Amino acid sequence: MDTFETLFTRVTAEIFSPITAAYALAAIGLNIHFGLTGLLNMGQAGFMLMGAYGFAITTIAGWPLWASVLAAVGSAVVFAVILGIPTLKLRGDYLAIATIAAAEIVRLVGRSTALTDVTGASNGLLGNAFKHTFIGASPFGEGRLTIGLWTYAISASNSWWLRLVGWLLVALAALLVWRLVTSPWGRVLKGIREDEDAVRSLGKNVFAYKMQALILGGVMGALGGIIFVLPQAVQPDSLGRPVTFYVWTILILGGAATVLGPVLGAVLFWVSLSLITNVMEMVVPSSFMTDPQIENFGWVIVGVTLMVLIIFRPQGILGDRKELAIDVR
Repeated sequence: MDTFETLFTRVTAEIFSPITAAYALAAIGLNIHFGLTGLLNMGQAGFMLMGAYGFAITTIAGWPLWASVLAAVGSAVVFAVILGIPTLKLRGDYLAIATIAAAEIVRLVGRSTALTDVTGASNGLLGNAFKHTFIGASPFGEGRLTIGLWTYAISASNSWWLRLVGWLLVALAALLVWRLVTSPWGRVLKGIREDEDAVRSLGKNVFAYKMQALILGGVMGALGGIIFVLPQAVQPDSLGRPVTFYVWTILILGGAATVLGPVLGAVLFWVSLSLITNVMEMVVPSSFMTDPQIENFGWVIVGVTLMVLIIFRPQGILGDRKELAIDVR
């Protein structure tokens, strides 16, 4: 019973963990890019890293919490404009290549030893250097709190306070997307996704709408980047190419062009991975497979499962195949 309770506690903790919330925010942003507008953005991790750096660097410099959050949002906006001006006229694979290259540039610049005093280079920025303003903003006390089976600090970095803020942001982002989907602006984005030439023939500035979508989705990614680094540190390699592919997986799993698809996908993705790895750690002898090997094997199983999902239900769990921006057949 104790073993089952431990397993249940670990797995269900992923439902409301900060990492799950961070990926849900990033996937909501990607949903604006791809699900609504049809932009094949393969650089969402770049927006997350820009947000993380913008928040951490300004906090270390002594800025208050609200100003650091605005700096993170502003850095995502600037990155979106710089990225969008030369690339938004590209279509399909060309845009995907350009965006993944841009995200890699952000990561490599963050790793540069020339910016060690600013970004920490490959070592990154330690969490204790930039978490104090967020912790200080908590209206709750110190110590630890147990709710049900889960016990966390009340206001520290990996805390109930962070979980509350993270999932409140997810709820607000999902509400915003819902309003956008039903608005004239959202309908124009869907028209661009289906046939941008037809939308352009109606007198709409397609480039401007694409830029707005890129900026808005990038801001969501930047907010996800802040939530992602608050429990740990800002390390450029932790927000590299794999993160973008995880966000895409989450979006496709839950269903693109849906309001709650990215949220459901994030929860299922991390719960499934936690379930697989924890069960294997309990039943597989360490002499046969080490913990790192079990973790890697867990990714393999998740990957194969998602391949099967793409083959038999490419629209995802909540999605509608008619809403797909590309034909996956």
